[in-house]
Amino acid sequence: MSRLKGMFDNSKSIEQYSKDYSDYLHSILQKADSKPISAFVGVLLKARQDGRRIFFMGNGGSASTASHFAADLCKNVSPDTKDKFRTMSLVDNSALATALANDLGYENIFVEQLSAMMEKGDVVVGISASGNSKNILKAVEYANSNGGITIGIVGFDGGQLKKEAMHCIHFPSYSGEYGPVEDAHIILNHIIVTYLSFSKK
Repeated sequence: MSRLKGMFDNSKSIEQYSKDYSDYLHSILQKADSKPISAFVGVLLKARQDGRRIFFMGNGGSASTASHFAADLCKNVSPDTKDKFRTMSLVDNSALATALANDLGYENIFVEQLSAMMEKGDVVVGISASGNSKNILKAVEYANSNGGITIGIVGFDGGQLKKEAMHCIHFPSYSGEYGPVEDAHIILNHIIVTYLSFSKK
């Protein structure tokens, strides 16, 4: 039985389930190692200093987190200066992504974009609850082999991405429970973006 199903079975109302879900999410957040988060922030700051690009990618709910992360870093950190993060979400060009998926296979939609745009020193961030998305793993492998700096943001047991990424932020959780992991990932986005915003002032 999944953790969420167990909580539902033991709850007698939406109020109780909501509280239990929030407590479970808090426990997932508390399990994450802070050192990779610090490393990620350092990588982001170095990329901005050096004028490097930061690419984000994900599938499903993680695709929306990739877009959200790229938007927040670019717009909300240092909004009134030219000292901005050069971010891009690889999921946002639907024409390109679907053309690549149709002609070359869905597993190639990210690596093909990186092969056209990534330069040495650029940052590639893969967001995946399972850590086993083939299109993300292929892109990370390419970036690792071509001078990129790779970051993984994962859940469950971390999957293959935890092993392949240079730095990996892992939120340990029950396999298959995407909701709480995706919640944790978007909270990580807001933690990092607000921290960087306040640090600039």
